Amino acid sequence: MPKRKVAALEKVEADLVSLQYKIRRDPRSYAQEFYDQWLAYDAQRQIFISSPTTASSEDVKKFHDLVDMVAHVANLYPEITSPFPDHLKELLNQHHAVLDKELREKVVGSLVLLRRKEVIDSTSLLTTLFPILISTPSKTLRNQLYTKIISDLRESNSKTTNHKLNRTIQTVLHNLVTSDRTSSKGMWACRITRELWRRQIWTDARPCDVMKEAALSDNEKVVIGGVRFFLGGDKEREEMDDEASDVEVDLKKYKHQGTINKKTKKRQKAYEKAVDKIKRQERKKQSPHPLNFSALHLLHDPQGFAEKLFQKHLQNSKNKFSLDTKLLVLQLVTRLVGLHKLTIIALYSWFIKYLTPKQTNVTSFLASLAQATHNLVPPDVIEPLVVKIANEFVSEASAAEVAAAGINAIREVALRQPLCMNETLLQDLVEYQRSKDKGTSMAAKGLQSLYREVYPELLQKKYRGKAATMGLRSGEVKLRKYGEEEEGGIEGLALLAKYKEEQKKKKAEEAMEAGKEKGEDDDEEDDEGFNSDDWEIGSTDSESSDGWISVSSEEDDEPVKKKARTDSEVPDLVDLEAEAAAEMERLTMLATTTILTPADLAKMQELVREAKIEKAMGPQSMSKKRKELIDKHIEDGVTADDIELPAMLGKKATKEERAERAREGKPGRDEHKSTQAIKRSKKEAEGKSSTNKEKARKKNFLMTIGKARAKNKRSLTETKKRLTAHIARSKSGGRRRNGVSI
Repeated sequence: MPKRKVAALEKVEADLVSLQYKIRRDPRSYAQEFYDQWLAYDAQRQIFISSPTTASSEDVKKFHDLVDMVAHVANLYPEITSPFPDHLKELLNQHHAVLDKELREKVVGSLVLLRRKEVIDSTSLLTTLFPILISTPSKTLRNQLYTKIISDLRESNSKTTNHKLNRTIQTVLHNLVTSDRTSSKGMWACRITRELWRRQIWTDARPCDVMKEAALSDNEKVVIGGVRFFLGGDKEREEMDDEASDVEVDLKKYKHQGTINKKTKKRQKAYEKAVDKIKRQERKKQSPHPLNFSALHLLHDPQGFAEKLFQKHLQNSKNKFSLDTKLLVLQLVTRLVGLHKLTIIALYSWFIKYLTPKQTNVTSFLASLAQATHNLVPPDVIEPLVVKIANEFVSEASAAEVAAAGINAIREVALRQPLCMNETLLQDLVEYQRSKDKGTSMAAKGLQSLYREVYPELLQKKYRGKAATMGLRSGEVKLRKYGEEEEGGIEGLALLAKYKEEQKKKKAEEAMEAGKEKGEDDDEEDDEGFNSDDWEIGSTDSESSDGWISVSSEEDDEPVKKKARTDSEVPDLVDLEAEAAAEMERLTMLATTTILTPADLAKMQELVREAKIEKAMGPQSMSKKRKELIDKHIEDGVTADDIELPAMLGKKATKEERAERAREGKPGRDEHKSTQAIKRSKKEAEGKSSTNKEKARKKNFLMTIGKARAKNKRSLTETKKRLTAHIARSKSGGRRRNGVSI
């Protein structure tokens, strides 16, 4: 383009910008000028509508500037510019594929600007941009439209939740996924939904329904997007929330910069912005925590969803998805089964063909099997899988890593359903604790520890351990039957009842001691002789105490046989069961008939806290560890790393791995620094300066020698004067009297 034309176009652009500022200051005075520009815009628009591809670069530039000017002042002349939004929508919908790149971006930006000026609403803007997003071949336009859609939805929900707009967009996304299940256009529905879920703009069940339909799509990319949302969307949301809360603002830094540097409006604004940010963080801390449910918990009919996923993507032989995609779908199905305790019997028989060491990603299949197991799965369904794993993975001919992974997988399954094991198989697996490989030995010991707690009768006596053997004899260790659940209760109620009983006993003992002291003062006789009352009290206590064996009143000089002692264990078991039932009934009565005061509730919380501290410090029972493991895996799921862990721990690290571990957190050889240099660079990065003590170290020795000699020659009186003056100056704010009003 010739220089004259370029200069003329630049002059026209400058005139339009100048007119724009004048109109903003005084719209009424420049109404005629604006109307002239509006007529020029309308004429140029008609040229573009008739033939957008044949327009010259000069016409494109003029139209670009006119659209920009009208968009900025459209809210000041609503009657004249009422058809302007429809003009832009028509131009964008019909000719977005052939329009000039810069002009197209300006039209999109003008529509967004009209939305910010409230000339059009969000529904009108989003329903215009969304069809173009899924149909345009331009990558730059798609990125621009996606960014604009997300930002508009975020701003619309910034102050209060815009339920009407959210329902409209969610319906559009749902229809996009379900209208054509073979199309890849549903990927945009997945991207938008996942981003808004991550930003906690959408937190209800409707976006979960959209992603549920995406997971049931026929397009592999859309399926991956829907499945990944359920497997990782909640973690992304938590990580983003943690990152937002971890950002701290250093007010001291801004204050320090204001005192040592020249005061400018920029620094003042930065300081005010930092203060506002701190105030927002404080308000957020004081506000109640939002109850954000997991996407897996918000699903309607998880049983039906899991069955459809399994039948459509895994059980269907016509499905041509890759193995990685099938693994993702399998992880979602098993997470749903384990979390909601669903029953899909065909799932377990489907696993059999994949449980072999030669299978690719076999540890992921083993982790999914453990994830799909819970206490309501029939043991007859799980037992063949456990036997298959033992036969395929655990043998003398297997590699150490394979055997360790197999035993660990069996332990993860048995952790959730202990009834899946038979006595012979368990005994064979426990024998592997004598293996020379550390990983295999650890896995076998872990399996033994589990069954010592949950089902010690399956173990041989020499493997049961002392606690399990005594628990079996006393009847404390009981095998939980299939489908049996733990009885719930109020946390800390038993601790509170025990505490109150101890307090009562303590007061009774103090009263008895006070009565004894009073009796000793009043009684002048010596009571060192036999006292029959003490014996009566002792006999009464011994008769009423638990654990004593009732002895027959008949006089029999014959020695008691060992058989009589074993027979006496029967009433002990009955007494223990009766005592447990009475304790449960007492706690139930305490919970239903007693009104706990605020002091009782506070004491109960304190006792629970102390019990948790003792549990953390002391040895933990296997049942508590088992419950914590199951709860952890319900929320996070079982991963392949959990199955491979014993083999990784038992494997000796190579020289390269040890060297890499030693280099972690240290700078490279090319940028080797001392500890002091690292601290100094860290302080410089944080915007902090050096201290006076550090500056004094760098001072030339000849500059300090005179002061050092004078200091050595001071008398005690002079030293005292100097120290007193130093203390006085410190109290008054130093030599500058900082912070002291004169």
